[in-house]
Amino acid sequence: MDMMTIQDKQKRIVDEFSKIDAWEDRYKLLIQKGKALPPLPAEIQIEKYKVKGCQSNVWMHARKDNGKIIFVASSDAMIVQGLIALLLEVYSGHTPEDIMTTPAKFIEDIGINTHLSQARANGLAAMLKQMKLYAFALGQI
Repeated sequence: MDMMTIQDKQKRIVDEFSKIDAWEDRYKLLIQKGKALPPLPAEIQIEKYKVKGCQSNVWMHARKDNGKIIFVASSDAMIVQGLIALLLEVYSGHTPEDIMTTPAKFIEDIGINTHLSQARANGLAAMLKQMKLYAFALGQI
């Protein structure tokens, strides 16, 4: 069982990305992380699970397991898929309260927010908002 906190996971990502100077190589790492995600089941790739506010198609679903929220998500865009991989790596497997109260500080710490188009930055914010909404809703159950 993974006992790392959300903050620990964010630090691990920041450490991993800060070893890479060139943004082209950081994008390659981001894409590699996205490609490593397991395929999303077809029953989740439907309109009901689409994240609103994303320019590309993004599907996200969450379930509660032993008090922890488990997220699955996917996108048809490689960079966005990488961003999803980072969000899942940080937030999946934590309590609703931890998810809702811990900001995604790593996004600024690795500087990715300044290297995204406005549309992608809006999409990233929409994905994060959706994760927090799932955490809130599942925390009520």
